[in-house]
Amino acid sequence: MQPHRISGPVEPAAAARALRLTGAVLGAGALTGAATLAYAAGIEVRSFVVRRVEVPLLPPGHRPLKVLHVSDLHLTPSQGRKRRWLASLADLEPDLVVNTGDNLAHAESVGPVLEGLGRLLDVPGVFVPGSNDYFAPKPRNPLWYLLPDDGRRNTHTPRLPWGDLRDAFTGAGWLDLTNTSGRLRVDDLDLAFVGVDDPHLEYDDLTAVSGPAPRDADVRVAVAHAPYLRVLDQYARDGWDVTIAGHTHGGQVCLPFKGALVTNCDLEPARAKGLHRHPADSRPGQVGTSWLHVSAGAGTSPYAPVRLCCRPEATLMTWTARDH
Repeated sequence: MQPHRISGPVEPAAAARALRLTGAVLGAGALTGAATLAYAAGIEVRSFVVRRVEVPLLPPGHRPLKVLHVSDLHLTPSQGRKRRWLASLADLEPDLVVNTGDNLAHAESVGPVLEGLGRLLDVPGVFVPGSNDYFAPKPRNPLWYLLPDDGRRNTHTPRLPWGDLRDAFTGAGWLDLTNTSGRLRVDDLDLAFVGVDDPHLEYDDLTAVSGPAPRDADVRVAVAHAPYLRVLDQYARDGWDVTIAGHTHGGQVCLPFKGALVTNCDLEPARAKGLHRHPADSRPGQVGTSWLHVSAGAGTSPYAPVRLCCRPEATLMTWTARDH
């Protein structure tokens, strides 16, 4: 027996219920989107945090060394809350400060950056510049960051007074690692450093800093603003123990449980922030490899002031003793 079929127009009451349901779903989606944006732009972007990691880098038996990694402040003169948080980091009493660039976001930001760093400038430090230390930000379509990057997104904007900030850093005793190397004595440790100018703008001169890392140093530290693979690969091959970088903003707008979608360079999103190995599948002690720490940074472009599932941060890295 064939099943009885009913045909004909949809009942008006059923159609009305379907329309109401569709409207409710769309309304809930719009409300959720608005609430998410309000949280990302109004709360999380100002929810500064100190992340803590341990890295076994020191000679056996040595006491831990506290290293503060600061990156991507993108500071404007009006950001008093960020400046006060930055000043509070001195209470962590670090032994060393590593600044991986993008401090500035305004032509009048040099003074506020120095005010925020405050007592940290009395601590031994090293630094490299980022693209937004050289060039001012401007309004852009945020979808551009999902497209392949040519490294020249800021080259047609006004110049920022990076030279003034650089001179203030070096005047405080911080070591400028722009396409060069150097050494510092921290506690009783001999620390060797190497750094490059911003790889995002292709200002890095890897030839100038190529060659084996000095074997007589207690720890060998490589620094860059943007963690492009060409830079990470050379540092690892040359025998640097750890590479410290920023630039990625940790993805800035991330998905719960998924994490970063983009890094604004050729580093894969899985390593957009935090402590990793390079190459990614390497092990500690393996020749031609290194530790990699990428900061999610503490700021954003003033024209895209949102963060989602990626709180603004500085990192207190505790360097601990190796087993051998």
